[in-house]
Amino acid sequence: MAYSYTERKRIRKSFGSRDSVLEVPYLLQMQKDAYTAFLQAESTPRQRTPEGLQAAFEAAFPIVSHNGFVEMKFIEYNLAKPAFDVRECQTRGLTFASAVRARVQLIIYDRESSTAQSKVVKEVKEQEVYMGEVPLMTEKGSFIINGTERVIVSQLHRSPGVFFEHDKGKTHSSGKLLFSARIIPYRGSWLDFEFDPKDILYFRVDRRRKMPVTILLKAIGLNPESILANFFVNDNFRLMDSGAQMEFVAERLRGEVARFDITDKSGKVIVAKDKRVTARHTRELEQTGTTHISVPEDFLVGRVVARNIVDNDTGEIIAKANEELTDTLLKKLRTAGVQELQCIYTNELDQGAYISQTLRIDETVDEFAARVAIYRMMRPGEPPTEDAVQALFQRLFYNPDTYDLSRVGRMKFNAKVGRDESTGPMVLTNDDILAVVKILVDLRNGNGEVDDIDHLGNRRVRCVGELAENQYRTGLARIEKAVKERLGQAEQEPLMPHDLINSKPISAALKEFFGASQLSQFMDQTNPLSEITHKRRVSALGPGGLTRERAGFEVRDVHVTHYGRVCPIETPEGPNIGLINSLALYARLNEYGFIETPYRRVADGKVTNEIDYLSAIEEGKYVIAQANATLDKDGRLTDT
Repeated sequence: MAYSYTERKRIRKSFGSRDSVLEVPYLLQMQKDAYTAFLQAESTPRQRTPEGLQAAFEAAFPIVSHNGFVEMKFIEYNLAKPAFDVRECQTRGLTFASAVRARVQLIIYDRESSTAQSKVVKEVKEQEVYMGEVPLMTEKGSFIINGTERVIVSQLHRSPGVFFEHDKGKTHSSGKLLFSARIIPYRGSWLDFEFDPKDILYFRVDRRRKMPVTILLKAIGLNPESILANFFVNDNFRLMDSGAQMEFVAERLRGEVARFDITDKSGKVIVAKDKRVTARHTRELEQTGTTHISVPEDFLVGRVVARNIVDNDTGEIIAKANEELTDTLLKKLRTAGVQELQCIYTNELDQGAYISQTLRIDETVDEFAARVAIYRMMRPGEPPTEDAVQALFQRLFYNPDTYDLSRVGRMKFNAKVGRDESTGPMVLTNDDILAVVKILVDLRNGNGEVDDIDHLGNRRVRCVGELAENQYRTGLARIEKAVKERLGQAEQEPLMPHDLINSKPISAALKEFFGASQLSQFMDQTNPLSEITHKRRVSALGPGGLTRERAGFEVRDVHVTHYGRVCPIETPEGPNIGLINSLALYARLNEYGFIETPYRRVADGKVTNEIDYLSAIEEGKYVIAQANATLDKDGRLTDT
């Protein structure tokens, strides 16, 4: 490799005990790439991808007036050349920034000629409008704000998605594990599901009052029959003059204690009363061709009906889904000539009747009543009109303007519920809600494992670009409200776009973020190395993150997934210990914001020079050897 004159004078020497396979990367790459993607200054308007400033504008526009006859559309934005260079800004005490100018169209539709299907354009006014100043990043990855050099520290926050956990037995005196699930979007309402000590399953929106989960299931269009069908398998019975015949399913009988003599189809007793049914017994029953088992009357009493049972002659519902069978009800069924009966199958071990019990305490009768109950919980004291009820429910989880899972959230959600594809709608779907409740019930039944919230697969890094985009969106949302109010006047008065848009909310939001945010810090300039380490810092504090007072020991502790990603040593002493960390030397971020670390691939016991970057989620699929594992001269692993 040819060195330049200066490189020959300062050769980079490695003092490591092992030969390096990988060049040390550019240490400020993460910060610079993130802000470049936010501005997209080098790209032409057509080439820009929907991220950063472009995404913020696309989310806010078009703005439509209340009457629908005036519309403001966004076309493109441009960044002006900064008025002063970095040195000048430092000496004058100014901010090194670039003015953002957005080209917008004001479209006025003709009221008389327009119909509901098609609108006739009356007038179009196009203009470039000033949209505040965005601070620019210097070559060294810092910002000049009011003449001082500042750094925006990246934030390590909980990834959007769905998380399952339990209270470790701390809530109830008996030490019983109470399982819960939480759907966390990037923007929007949090949806929690939780079991209480009596095994009733509840849900709550944004930590408000809890309600039985079946209310939510009814609100998304399920009735009691379909709720039971989604969570339980059925036992099929044939009603006889006395007692009944139950369909024989070997897996359900195995391990149970017989409450009556179990006979085969010839009447021979295979399992005596009070004996445990073993695999040998079920095999015997299968060999004799038994399809149904005779059961006494009291075996049916207390079972739960899986479907509505209707009298064919009168059309009257004799027994509703989720109703318990009693002697009186059985007599009624026989009188009505009912022969086939379906009951839900439950047991004490791995098929609890939690949803059935929850359905019993739920007093709502249909979908609308369930939505009214949710409306009353969200807006106590307000009269629930039909339009308001439906609008609120749609806005909670189904409206892209108010609810956004984000690409990361959708990818994590799909992976957790076992779907193959990593993309999908950015809002919740009915299937999503149902899938989460099913997994939570499975956890309570003893299947599956809860999530570790300190695992780096469940925490992602928000870089400077993403943090700045969120602030810009906040400013644009304030502008959107003001513009919407004034758009109606544009029909009567000859207003131009710049008369309607006031950029002060954007400037205020950005000024507050870059000047006063917890993540915007005065750059540590003790020496060149302290500058670099400051820019590579990741903090769990800040808006949307943790607080020093509430953070426990587990969050601060070193986790196995930190290996190769986060330095286990470099963290401040005192109240911030473990909450502020530094990225490891070779660590980088993937497209979703998860930290990746390089691994050398091992083929047939030999360590190759082929390098794969893996996130904490992906590395769980492989067996990992330590970096200092001993190798022989051929590069084979010698440790056994």
